[in-house]
Amino acid sequence: MSLDTLFGRPLSVINLGLDVFALELQAAAVPVVHVDWRPPAGGDPRLLALLARLEEEDET
Repeated sequence: MSLDTLFGRPLSVINLGLDVFALELQAAAVPVVHVDWRPPAGGDPRLLALLARLEEEDET
């Protein structure tokens, strides 16, 4: 079964993060836009807390 048949219409995908998913979709001839997204501060909780404090200061 093709992806078009599965979803009932042509599929277009926005892929966030892992490029391997975008590559697999491209290999299956699915139109895909890859966004190289990463969590803010690399996901480090301490750095995220500091960024949150900076945002709070900007809002006041």
